[in-house]
Amino acid sequence: MKTFLNAILLCVFLAPVTLFAQSTVTGTVTDGSNSMPLPGVNVIVKGTTNGNNTDFDGKYSLTVNNGDVIVFSYIGFVTQEITYNGQATIDVTLTEDAAQLDEIVLIGYGSTTKKDATGSVDVVSAKDFNQGAIVSTDQLLNGKAAGVRITNTGGSPDSAPNIRIRGGSSLNAQNNPLIVIDGVPIGNDNPAGVNNPLALVNPNDIESFSILKDASATAIYGSRASNGVIIITTKKGTSGDVQYNFSTDFSVSSLGDGLDVMNADEFTRFIQEFHPSRVNQLGVPSGSVATSEAVLQTLNGRDIYNTNWRDAITRTATTSNTNFSARANLFDKIPFRGSFGYTYAEGVVKNDDYERLTLSVKLTPRVLNDNLKIDVNAKSIFAFKNNVDSGSAIGEALSFDPTKPVFDRSSNNLFDDYYLTLNGGGNFGIFQSNPLARLEQRERPENVYRFIGNVEFDYTLPFLPELRAVVNFGLDASGSKIEERFIGNAFETFRLNNDTNEGVFNPGVNFRERQQITNTTFDGFIQYAKDISESFVSKYDLQVGYSYQNFKNDGNQERFQYNATTGIREAIFNPANRNFRYYDVLNLQSYFARGNISILDRFLLTASIRADGSSLFTEDNRWGYFPAAALAWQIDEETFLENSNVFNSLKLRLSWGETGQQDITDAVGSFYPSIPLFLAGDANSQYFPNSSIYSAEPFNPNLTWEKSTTYNLGIDFSLFNNGLLSGSFDIYKRETTDLLAVAPVPPGQALTNAFVDNIGETESEGFELNLNIVPVDNDNFTVSLGGNLSYNNTEVTGLNGLNDINAGGSLRGTGADLLRHAVGEQAGSAFVFRQVYDSNGNPIPNAFVDLNGDNQITDEDRYYEQIAPNWTYGFNLNLNYKNWDLSSSFRGQIGGNVYNFAQLNYGWTDSAVFSSQNNLTNVLNFFDGSANPAIENVNGNIQFSDFYLEDATFLRCDNIALGYRFDKLIKDGSMRLYAAVTNPFIITDYTGEDPENFGGIDRNFYPRPTVYTFGVNIDF
Repeated sequence: MKTFLNAILLCVFLAPVTLFAQSTVTGTVTDGSNSMPLPGVNVIVKGTTNGNNTDFDGKYSLTVNNGDVIVFSYIGFVTQEITYNGQATIDVTLTEDAAQLDEIVLIGYGSTTKKDATGSVDVVSAKDFNQGAIVSTDQLLNGKAAGVRITNTGGSPDSAPNIRIRGGSSLNAQNNPLIVIDGVPIGNDNPAGVNNPLALVNPNDIESFSILKDASATAIYGSRASNGVIIITTKKGTSGDVQYNFSTDFSVSSLGDGLDVMNADEFTRFIQEFHPSRVNQLGVPSGSVATSEAVLQTLNGRDIYNTNWRDAITRTATTSNTNFSARANLFDKIPFRGSFGYTYAEGVVKNDDYERLTLSVKLTPRVLNDNLKIDVNAKSIFAFKNNVDSGSAIGEALSFDPTKPVFDRSSNNLFDDYYLTLNGGGNFGIFQSNPLARLEQRERPENVYRFIGNVEFDYTLPFLPELRAVVNFGLDASGSKIEERFIGNAFETFRLNNDTNEGVFNPGVNFRERQQITNTTFDGFIQYAKDISESFVSKYDLQVGYSYQNFKNDGNQERFQYNATTGIREAIFNPANRNFRYYDVLNLQSYFARGNISILDRFLLTASIRADGSSLFTEDNRWGYFPAAALAWQIDEETFLENSNVFNSLKLRLSWGETGQQDITDAVGSFYPSIPLFLAGDANSQYFPNSSIYSAEPFNPNLTWEKSTTYNLGIDFSLFNNGLLSGSFDIYKRETTDLLAVAPVPPGQALTNAFVDNIGETESEGFELNLNIVPVDNDNFTVSLGGNLSYNNTEVTGLNGLNDINAGGSLRGTGADLLRHAVGEQAGSAFVFRQVYDSNGNPIPNAFVDLNGDNQITDEDRYYEQIAPNWTYGFNLNLNYKNWDLSSSFRGQIGGNVYNFAQLNYGWTDSAVFSSQNNLTNVLNFFDGSANPAIENVNGNIQFSDFYLEDATFLRCDNIALGYRFDKLIKDGSMRLYAAVTNPFIITDYTGEDPENFGGIDRNFYPRPTVYTFGVNIDF
């Protein structure tokens, strides 16, 4: 007891000494690049929990003892350690860590570094972006990340991209990835009049993309993340001096060669050889092959022309982009960035015009002693386009008789001088429309306004700095106005009066739509994060939150048609076309939790759970629960690699997770597939005047969540001290169950013959490789090469007892669909016959291989050929020599097939002749092998022959850009002049228009032009 009392007295005596030994050190932390204060820098005594953060002015205060090591750390800057030896003030200047800046990764509801990420995440930043003629944001990313396949629908300025990450996970439900722009998740419903929603974001505002692939990375986003997540971050303000940027470019789009159809001479010779009885329709002599002179002469009182109809509807197009932005620190307290952009783009098809105006503002102030960070983003977009009917015009240009003129200026022309082919027998019905008239005698102005914005409040509790609360309010709102009009005596306005057998013209409005989309978002979460140096658990980060999303699509459509009784165009009511009113609402609510733990500074563990509720399901099936977990081992932190000259960094990742899918609305044409609804009938279904009959709509109350489980094993590496070689390699497997798919319904069991159900399973597997090599890196010369390679195969493993279900892909005729989802096959494969060929290698029409050996040809003899490629890749080369820079990007695919629909439509000898009409149409060239004269017609099953499937392998050069930078041209400013060419060439064996085709059927494809761009970029 005496010893115990003596010990207490000693402690009481020493306590004041200990207290007096402690000191308080203060100082300021600044940015070495501009001497501006750095707020939020972590200042901590090494090996303890004693720490603080710098305030908005970069100031800090810390209680320390002699000999303590003070650690100053901040994301994006090199960490500094300073030993305290009695200094009253320690001022620190941090320098940017370029390598670390490149490694910052945005993940769901937060950020991390590439080093600390446990999931499969790719980052594509500004230095990686594609160069040249960039109109849409997705064009920056194309070919830059393994496993990300972006296929647009053609060469129109706002052509829609189909984006697939690891091939997609569903059959009929949504397969697009979730896209999040500055914290606002974008809805899957595009504004009316918009093909490409990413064309409504100015590419000049984009700072980086974070692509989340495996379920561990995506699960925190829940129900809309089954197909991956693309997080888009826009550029921020500055805490330094005011900075301005001005850029402008001008592009010329040139159309290359198209399909080889016949000119007038070839067409005349073809008619003489294959259809001599029709020669008189050309107005040339019969009996011998016509010469060019004979084709072009005037015979029988009619001119014979040599018209290239493709040239008639296309043009050399121009595009201009102008952008201006300013970055500043308003009132020395509010980092700010504002930008303005204007784009005018012409498509190579005439009158296909696109115009866009963008405005954006970003503010990131700190208040309340820097404990509250506020992030304000606002983007306004105004877009206008004249939506031409390009598909029909291209199809008509392919098939129009080349001996006919574009214009017929004779006095008896009824069609505003456009030449039209009329029906035989003297009737005024139109057999074939003039494709140029389709483009010039029809207007469809589409005006779209869109606002994307959010306000995020991030509050750190002053009495507990490890705890922060974050709330985010987001809005994605758009308004669309569309009006389609026919002008003058155009082909679309021509109607035949059956009473008088005369033509009646009725120009005017044909279609009108008004739409408002309002998508609102609320996210709220609290996060507790703490660093504990030199402990078993060295760092942990815990997070719980709630998410609310509401998507509202409110619109009104009117369709007009000619009324023979009144003689005017009138609005018609057609419930099948959603006239006149539609109002669709989807509500998603979620609860989520995530934990990140670092063990011994080298083992990283992540676990998350999300509960998702969707209004698309009934109350009993509304909620789904989706867990995920990941483990990473930072091998380079182990002592056996501490002094390695080979491994700069090395990390092994293992993850597992589940995600859910609920969006099936596009596939069934009903926004409420789970609940009973009634639809009002049109006037023809009324038993009594003004008394509509209501019909029941099909529904399935048992629908529930489609579920995907993903396994991922990956490795990240950086080799050699100068980072000569770096990259990542991932292998994965994904199993999807309870597939939401449209399946046949037995007779009498529903209100339709096919409807959506949870019917089966798919299995995907693949790998991804990213490599970056920097063989030369010095002050004057840098060479870097980057590349990616990926393999993916998605196989249908079960369909609840069915062998296959229809996947679409219509050919010629009703019900002639090419594609199937079949058990044991790749999803969306072509269901075809194996063609039989003669000794000369020519196909024998309707002769197919009897695969099952029963001596008859039936559907049992058809087999499956995959459409989607398994292998995709991309690579780039960048050279910098002093102020010169040269970059190039390539991408391609290996394997897969594309159906050459032009061969089916225009590649048989009788396609030029219509027995019921006194008319001729053009065909593919039979004299140079573009078409095969062995095929006389396509009656029977020949359209399902694998003869029409061609290898879709290709290598495309996306862009080549050369630039030169003038330093200090305006004070400390710089100017870069550059020239670029986009899509200069493609290498492929495909004989059609373009092998890069998402749907697998090359049908009246809008050609992708070669684009030459000249531009200037000025920073001052």
